[in-house]
Amino acid sequence: MVYETESGKFITGRGMDWNDPTSRFDVFVLPRGREQVGTHLDNPLKWTSKYASIFTSMYESASCDGVNEKGLAVNALYFAEADYGDYSQSDKPRLSIGAWNQYFLDSFATVKEAVEAMKGELPFIIVAPLLANGRPASAHLSLSDESGDSAILEYIDGELVIHHGSEFAVMTNSPTYEEQIAINTYWKLIGGNRSLPGTINAADRYVRTSYFLESTPKFPDGEEAVAAAMSIMRSIGVPLGMADPDHPNISATLWRTLTDHSNKRYYFESALQPALFWVDFDGLNLEAGAPELSVQVNGPVALFGNINDKLQPAEMIAWM
Repeated sequence: MVYETESGKFITGRGMDWNDPTSRFDVFVLPRGREQVGTHLDNPLKWTSKYASIFTSMYESASCDGVNEKGLAVNALYFAEADYGDYSQSDKPRLSIGAWNQYFLDSFATVKEAVEAMKGELPFIIVAPLLANGRPASAHLSLSDESGDSAILEYIDGELVIHHGSEFAVMTNSPTYEEQIAINTYWKLIGGNRSLPGTINAADRYVRTSYFLESTPKFPDGEEAVAAAMSIMRSIGVPLGMADPDHPNISATLWRTLTDHSNKRYYFESALQPALFWVDFDGLNLEAGAPELSVQVNGPVALFGNINDKLQPAEMIAWM
């Protein structure tokens, strides 16, 4: 969700719900100028990181959340309905689903720029393997930037569908975004101050997030605005241990992030070690040739407050 502050600045909040609490997550800093190869398969998409970024990796093989130095935030959420088309029948360069999020962080400064690049003939086709738990590695993306612009990117029946505009300030896992909007429209007619759907179903939480976002005051920039945005994200989380094995979109919330677009700060809160920590672009070496840096979430190092000094040189992950 994208929260607006009193002065008209923006904070993007995201929650990661997943059914494997032992999953490894790391926070990375990637400098500019890194040569990227989008898959280990033949005919990979290749690009060079134009912008430095802070991102969270999953299973040491995917970029699933982050922000770049220009303030563009990109969030990959599980999406069971995704259909990217058959990459074996395409001659387009191949991009791992694990690198899709990072491609946008590396390449674009604004939502508008990213959306324009995705119109017409796409420069790649996505490869989405099965995960270790048997689920397809399916995702859709949300993009937001310093201006409050937003976009939702989904692949439906092999075609990229884009919802672009600041009005698209909330998204969840399922159903498709068109259906999410329709469900929320119904509940707006009822009125959230009278009744809200209360289950841990993704669509119900979309409705609650939309209501809370519209009802929460626009607090002053700084600690108050950050606290307000995080309070909304906490209010729609799923408690640890809760899940629905018949519906893989429904799992416990393992962590939450906030992107303060204007201040170029990336906040992180783990449900397993609940203390807020953050990384600032200010003070980091982001030049081409600088080392990649990382720190493990829920690892041996306690993380709270500014953790720039906790980041250590690390090898870049290999895309799934």
